[in-house]
Amino acid sequence: MRWRRRVLGRRWTAGGFLLATLFGANPIANAQPRYQPPPQYLQLGKPDQEQGRQILEEFRGRGIAGDYYLEFELRVMPRHGPEQVRRGHLRGTRNAAGPVFRVSVRADGAGPEVRLLVQGGAHPELWRWTAANGGAPERLDVTALFDPVADTDLTAFDLQMPFLFWPDFFYEGLARILGRPAHQFLFYPPPDIVARRPEMTGVRVYLDTQYGALVQAELIGANGRPVKTVSLLDVKKIEDQWIVKAFDLRDETSHNKTRFTVIAAALNLHLPPAVFDAAGLAEALPPPAALVPLGAP
Repeated sequence: MRWRRRVLGRRWTAGGFLLATLFGANPIANAQPRYQPPPQYLQLGKPDQEQGRQILEEFRGRGIAGDYYLEFELRVMPRHGPEQVRRGHLRGTRNAAGPVFRVSVRADGAGPEVRLLVQGGAHPELWRWTAANGGAPERLDVTALFDPVADTDLTAFDLQMPFLFWPDFFYEGLARILGRPAHQFLFYPPPDIVARRPEMTGVRVYLDTQYGALVQAELIGANGRPVKTVSLLDVKKIEDQWIVKAFDLRDETSHNKTRFTVIAAALNLHLPPAVFDAAGLAEALPPPAALVPLGAP
């Protein structure tokens, strides 16, 4: 059943679709004038920005309860050329800094494995391990957030969703997205993102009004138009919790698309803290004993 028809539960992951601060309304100051998309207020008069800040704060605190494990497929659907499928798995939890994920994907389904440790929250961090780097995890800078994962449209930025913690944002009011009412926000990137990705001028986010689920995010380019869109497609209830089952990542320039689909899951796990330690990325981990299959994409 698709999102617009689904009756949702109350617990959702706030760290990306799998699967948050100070309110500010002033544009980022730069040495030279830089385009910023203006807010698009959806009702007469400026929406209550304090109300928007409270909505956002509540959303940042949501997430899947406990530790969890997801097996997924990345279906690469280019505008031209054959489709390809990547397989991977994700372990997630929440620590004092925010949501954190350990992700593993093979570039061609059978090639070298790439492992990522993605720390979300107000102070995001990223580590990567590959067999080629001598078995030592490397800490990556902001630029690496936008590197494609296994030649797909998925990036660590999509998993981490750091924009939910950017301090400069506007609450734009109530919109309708995918057939449901949603709170609409416009976030402006901080200086470290601006310095490395000057073409990114903002991110527009839609949060479902009833349950707070993130149903769509649009990365905005230099011309004020979306350059990438992430859209929720489907959800699934497991052990009294709702999780994201599928979402699309669409490159609005090339029209290429990647579909992320969870095919099996295990919730309410008790994973050792070392699983989410960068030093442990070099260690291969077996899947949990009990998995709930969610069906093919």
